[in-house]
Amino acid sequence: MAAKHDVVAPAVVSNGANGHHQRSSSKRTIPAVMLNSGHRMPVVGLGVWRMEKTAIRGLIHAAIREGYRHFDCAAKYQNEAEVGDALAEAFEAGLVKREDLFITTKLWNSDHGHVIEACKDSLKKLKLDYLDLYLIHFPVATRHTEIGTTASVIGEDGVLDMDTTVSLEATWRAMEELVHMGLVRSIGISNYGVFLTRDCLAYAKIKPAVNQMEIHPYFQRDSLVKFCQKHGICVTAHTPLGGSTANTKLFGSLSCLDDPVIKELADKYGKTPAQLVLRWGLQKKTAVIPKTSKVERLRENLEALDFDISEEDMEEIKAIDRNCRSNQPAKFWGIDVYS
Repeated sequence: MAAKHDVVAPAVVSNGANGHHQRSSSKRTIPAVMLNSGHRMPVVGLGVWRMEKTAIRGLIHAAIREGYRHFDCAAKYQNEAEVGDALAEAFEAGLVKREDLFITTKLWNSDHGHVIEACKDSLKKLKLDYLDLYLIHFPVATRHTEIGTTASVIGEDGVLDMDTTVSLEATWRAMEELVHMGLVRSIGISNYGVFLTRDCLAYAKIKPAVNQMEIHPYFQRDSLVKFCQKHGICVTAHTPLGGSTANTKLFGSLSCLDDPVIKELADKYGKTPAQLVLRWGLQKKTAVIPKTSKVERLRENLEALDFDISEEDMEEIKAIDRNCRSNQPAKFWGIDVYS
């Protein structure tokens, strides 16, 4: 049975004929999706990629106060320890209980042959007894370095040094062991295409609960999204705003937030382009994990829950798809792992 949202958005009331909406209650409750593992995951989370270490405490505590309960981390982000300190303080202060949070982190490429050790290292840094979700960050094993170093070793030929002795099936078996050990509640994959996802379903004894992938109006990936949802895998959209100016600088990609269609529709609904794009992602039945370094944007991003985009306007957004990936590690790895 396919994973599906219990609710796509809180109850809304009309605010006139222009399609604007407001929440019917001042209390912020983020809807959740029921994963195939039997656990619920909030459909809006906060990603901590590229979040400055010194800003993490303030941002996470502010996010919790705004109603965020889903935090997306990764060993590669090199800030798990700072996230762990912030969470520990939040628990100690009574700001939130551990059982009310959904914490995700990810296995880096260089640790595919050392899954259990890598997971335990992340748990130690995050100061947690268990993870709500552990993901394989990329479907590629690379030369192992010390646990926690998350290196991407480049060979003399300028190409990523992949470890061809570790299969994705072997990695998945170790992920399943984490569930049996009680260290992880749900396991999943990230950046897997249709065929690798299909293969994972074929050998999995515990099905992947989530496939986290780049999705935004310039990279809509309808076939992959439909395949995952058809087979009960929840889709989480990373880079749901297309990376904005950060990815433009890093990868030279175009930002969908500057698209004339997005701007026009955002104005129509009385929302920002970012809010419109996040709402679009939610209406595609994906979870979204936007990253922000500004406290005021935390509330703005949650306001994507407060309105609905018409079917006609969803079709207009569908027409601007450019099949354009904004996060392309080939720039650093010397090889396109998506090819």
